[in-house]
Parts: sequence; structure tokens; C-alpha cells
Amino acid sequence: MTQDAKPDDQTQRLVLITGPSGAGRSTAINVLEDLGYEAIDNLPLSLVPRLLDGPARPVPLALGLDVRNRDFSAANVIELIDRLTRLPDYEPEVLFLDCATEQLLRRFNETRRRHPLRAEGAPLDAILAERDMLAPIKARADVLVDTSELSPHDLKAELARWFDTDQGRRLTVSVQSFSYKRGVPRGVDTMFDCRFLANPHWEPALRPLDGRDAAVQDYVAADSRFAEFFQRILDLLLFVLPAHLEEGKAHLVIGFGCTGGQHRSVTMAEKMADALAKAGWQVSTRHRELERRQKAPAPADDGQSSGPRVASVG
Repeated sequence: MTQDAKPDDQTQRLVLITGPSGAGRSTAINVLEDLGYEAIDNLPLSLVPRLLDGPARPVPLALGLDVRNRDFSAANVIELIDRLTRLPDYEPEVLFLDCATEQLLRRFNETRRRHPLRAEGAPLDAILAERDMLAPIKARADVLVDTSELSPHDLKAELARWFDTDQGRRLTVSVQSFSYKRGVPRGVDTMFDCRFLANPHWEPALRPLDGRDAAVQDYVAADSRFAEFFQRILDLLLFVLPAHLEEGKAHLVIGFGCTGGQHRSVTMAEKMADALAKAGWQVSTRHRELERRQKAPAPADDGQSSGPRVASVG
């Protein structure tokens, strides 16, 4: 199914949500509920046909399918998908939330929750077993979303692109900062390189701060090239954003990168988000490297050019 595909107006929209434990299924169900869906989680597969008997509902339906169900199996889920596809009153779509194995393992270790397929021991074997179990369902997915690098806000925006039923919605803009040393984030639509700007890393008093601090912003903005660079990008975005909205795009991600993702890119992202918000756009910000440091504190490294370039990290 393509992003522009829409269920027929005479059919009931039905989204089946599944994926490995820890990939964000519960968050996705809450998001679809916020979007106006009737959301039901962890319903036994055998009860789904009974649920769909009777008159059509006034709102679309979202069902969470979980490996904790006693009758859950890839064969049963695929049989259910095939059965629903044959029903004339429903237009089923399978939303599969995937996530990198190492990220799933990190999430289970951080939350100290037990994996539903294994009560005791390390969760890695259970994660791998569940991934194998779900592989045939993943192959049948209509919408596949990788949540490895997505915050709950990012996941909500991504799901809104596919499942928002409000045709009058506005274009939401996400402005993000990142480090080129850690690779370009997934899903960035437009990206700008800030590494030519004056680097606060080389000022000892500014090194431990980040681009959300006024002192860092003032230092970066004092670069003689900053004002024109900023204004040209702002003018470009104010030109293209209405065109994206007219084209039907629901979410646009704008990235600003520098060496370490702490000073220059954060400054640009903060200032650009503020300018776009003042221009009337719905804007959110995300600072990938600052989020990483909050989870696992590490020394600031905005000015270092040595060290490995991890291109596989999103």
C-alpha cells in the first residue's frame, strides 16, 4: 500500500497493530486512539470476528495483536488477515512496528521488564525467537515503521502521516539537530550542514554548555556568516512548506548537523523552530545527541574531528 492509498469510503477502516515486544505497540495504539480510532488492545484472535459482527462503527478501528495471547501465532494472524480481506465491509491494514535487536535489548534492560516469551534469564534469546515468529507477519505488513530511533513524539508524527483521518489537519514540522559523526538520522526530509560556523567547543567556558544556552547561541550568531545563512534557510522553508502542505504531506523533518551535535546544530534548530512557530507553523524540536547524553552521559565532543565515523547509527 502506498502512502497516498486510502480505504474506500464505503468500508470500515481497520488497522491491525503488531510487532516485537518493546517496539512501541502500546504507544501506537494510544496514538491511533488520539487520532479518533476505537482502539482495543490484546484481544484474542478468536474473538476478532465476533467483534466485527453487527453494524459498522462510526469511527475506524485499531486492534493490537500481542504475542501474550494464548492463540497468537503467525499462522493464525495471517489466517485472520486473509479472512478480514474477504469481508466486503472492512478494509484491513497491517501496521508492523519493528525495532533493531540491540535497541530492544537496551529497552528491556533499562526498564527491567521481563520479556513476555521468557519469564527468567536474559531477554536476548526471547527477542530473537519473537523476531523469527513475527517474520511472516512482517512480510504481510501494509505499513512498516522502524522505531529504533523514534521518540514517542516522532512515532506519533509518523503514524499521523499514515492513519490520520482528519483531512483538514495541518502540516507538522520537526526540527532536529544531530552529529555527523553518529550518522544522519533516519527520516530527515531536508538537511543543512552547520560545521562551517564558529565552534563554541573551543571556548572552555562554553564547551560544557549546549545550543539551548543563550551564551552559546550568542557565540554562534556572532559569526559573520550566521545571519545570512539563517535567513536564507528560513526563506527557503517558508517557500516550500506551503507547497508540501498543498501536496498533502502531513509531516516534514528538517535536520541541522554539526560535528558533535551539541552547539552549532542545536543553536540553529532552536532558532529555526522558534522562527517557524512565529510564522504560524506547528513545530517540534528534537536534539538527538543531547537525548543520547541524557541516557548515557559522555564528555562533550563538538569540536573533535578524530575518532570513528559511525555511519550505521541513525
